[in-house]
Amino acid sequence: MGARIRAAVAQVMFDDFHRHSNQILITAVFGMNEKGQINKEVRFKENNLILSSMDIQSIEPVDAKMRDSLSKSVQLAIEISTNSIEAAASHEAARNEQIARGELERQKLYNEKESEKERCKLLELQAVTAAVESSGQAKAEAQAQAERIIIECESEIEAAKLRAEAAGIGHNAQLTTQEALRKQELDYARNMNRLEIHKEREMTNIEVKKFKDMISTIGGNVLAAIATAGPANQVNMLKALGLESVLITDGNSPVNLFDTASGLVGQNQ
Repeated sequence: MGARIRAAVAQVMFDDFHRHSNQILITAVFGMNEKGQINKEVRFKENNLILSSMDIQSIEPVDAKMRDSLSKSVQLAIEISTNSIEAAASHEAARNEQIARGELERQKLYNEKESEKERCKLLELQAVTAAVESSGQAKAEAQAQAERIIIECESEIEAAKLRAEAAGIGHNAQLTTQEALRKQELDYARNMNRLEIHKEREMTNIEVKKFKDMISTIGGNVLAAIATAGPANQVNMLKALGLESVLITDGNSPVNLFDTASGLVGQNQ
């Protein structure tokens, strides 16, 4: 049973196992029938033991270095994702603030323009009234004054219109620049996130390969010698191989690997 589980886990990538570990382990334990469905039970012919369900309490690597590496990888991925979301929200808030400020400036300039228009109308009416009341030279002077005022008002209106257009162009340019900077920062953060995640995955794969190579280097003969030797010889052989602990069993004495792994981890701690 342990070999089934190890074989099934070895065939999937870390991300797939992290997302679908429950389905992978259940499939490895119960197997699948001809219809591609998971079997409802497993029968052991040696002792007629029937296994109909399983409860996965925890999944932890036996190797402490591998466990720490996987934990750091998951924690780093969560932290990077959180930082990206916070940066995007901050940029979006700054962008909305700039848009609101631009709209306020446009409204202020528009109000100034409308105020100048109304003032021009008032001055025009005042000039016309003065021209009607006056005669001769006074009428001519009033008319000239009215025309001068009209020209000045039109100039003010045109200037206000140009200021409004210039302000709008400036705000649009500023928003465009901020959008480009925000996109570059997000692209940079996204690329850095991918590099960090790739780095952690590579480090994890290196640790896994290292462990597999160590097991392959020991070989079946050495494991057999450890299993048949006395306790003192086992200790000496383990020290010579650079191992701290080892578990050897056969198919006639199944072992709960999850509880055994938890006990070994607790002893090492």
